[in-house]
Amino acid sequence: MSACLDITWRDRPVRIEYRWVGADGDTKRPVIVFLHEGLGSVAMWRDFPEQLCAAAQARGLVYSRPGYGRSTPRAEDEAWGVDYLHRQAHEVLPAVLAGVGIDAHRERPWLFGHSDGATIALLYAAHFVDAVAGIVVLAPHIMVEDVALAGIERTRHAYRETELRARLARYHDAPDSAFYGWNDAWLHPAFRRWSIEAEIAAIACPVLAMQGVDDEYATLAQLHDLTRCVPQTECVEIAQCRHSPHKDQPQTVLRAVTRFLATHQRGPGTKGHPTDGP
Repeated sequence: MSACLDITWRDRPVRIEYRWVGADGDTKRPVIVFLHEGLGSVAMWRDFPEQLCAAAQARGLVYSRPGYGRSTPRAEDEAWGVDYLHRQAHEVLPAVLAGVGIDAHRERPWLFGHSDGATIALLYAAHFVDAVAGIVVLAPHIMVEDVALAGIERTRHAYRETELRARLARYHDAPDSAFYGWNDAWLHPAFRRWSIEAEIAAIACPVLAMQGVDDEYATLAQLHDLTRCVPQTECVEIAQCRHSPHKDQPQTVLRAVTRFLATHQRGPGTKGHPTDGP
């Protein structure tokens, strides 16, 4: 069952929906923080966080970002700028961690992000180098591709013309808040120049990156560029898989992530030289 946490963001109170999963509340277990996609929420992860935490013997923190799920909706006159993912990584995520009692510099959580959440994980790891053990990113975006914009345009049409809005309303108190915050930001003309390639070169922790070869929102250039920018990244290209590897090929993802965590569980390695396994 989800709980609510109050934080202050942009000088106003914000309610954050969150829940803990796994390890029966054992605070000695490592923490995995789950960062959802651009239209995601706590509920939309379904039972994947429980599966991963059971396999990895870890605790999981799952939360809905502002504007999503049961968290405080985006104000009607609030437009998310090109820097909205940076704000989530640099401002909201640290506030959530502190709010639930995680001292990130001492406990160094693991981050597991999908799509927008993967980008947030990368930005956090680049900015708070000593406050993360390692990151797992599924279908990350590090620059803008035409295929992504075309897919997001199609999703806007589907939201307006099909039952997509009604489906999202099952998971979000304010579906328009979630949808247009994300959709308008990505389709703003200034977003075409968006890139985090230079910033993520600062990442020092181990990185596991996975993407479906049939991803409808990106090409494998995202993984290839990520590896160029962050050489210690381990990449997994997944066949017969679209934009959501944890839904399309969950067992492949679970195996790769549990192996990755076991290999690096003693702590983050130095850049380019991950910590040896046990």
